[in-house]
Amino acid sequence: MSARTVAVVVPAHDEEALLPAALAAIGRAARHPALAATRVLTVVVADGCRDRTSAVARDAGALVVDTAFRNPGRARAAGVRQALARAETAAPVIWIATTDADSVVPPDWLAHQLARAREGWQAVVGTVVLPLASPLATPHRIRYEATRPPPGTPWAHPHVHGANLGVATAAYLDVGGFPCLATGEDHALVDALEQRGHRVLRTARCPVLTSPRLQARAQGGFGDYLAAMPRPAEA
Repeated sequence: MSARTVAVVVPAHDEEALLPAALAAIGRAARHPALAATRVLTVVVADGCRDRTSAVARDAGALVVDTAFRNPGRARAAGVRQALARAETAAPVIWIATTDADSVVPPDWLAHQLARAREGWQAVVGTVVLPLASPLATPHRIRYEATRPPPGTPWAHPHVHGANLGVATAAYLDVGGFPCLATGEDHALVDALEQRGHRVLRTARCPVLTSPRLQARAQGGFGDYLAAMPRPAEA
């Protein structure tokens, strides 16, 4: 039997500064002992980049897809298509994971998602956290976890982030993949999965560390959410 393949898709627009940390973290996650028999294919979609994003990604060993969409939905979809095409003749891709170029996944990120897949979940919708040193970390956590139940109770959170998302390939293809949206493509994918009856796990385990920057790469994305959030002095 061929080794299983996991594709990690990372859209990036002018991310030469933050991308190395993101790719290093994916590399650590790929080396987790639970993935010893799993091939991990990392695909960076350099979307409308004017800097060295493509070169940085290639230097790190990632497969690079150069596009000029300036559209996160189209970029993520293009990355998945390339991953599926590249892996088709070897080991088929059984799981698609996505994160962002300004985010750092934990070492057990992929192991966690594949463990949930073995339990029968067809998608894993995770959470994000900000660096503790950021002045936005605490106000973000308070607002973000407003619906969290008491400790010891699983939190089926309401959030969706392309920075912390995984989906079985068959389920992804069944709903047509990421739509070509400038923002909210991750929400739309999860909505489609749930509407089609796929088993979607919303879990706060294994959160991804993401950038607290306020200059959003995608209009209406997480950066805009942070920019609109009241500062500690304003709360």
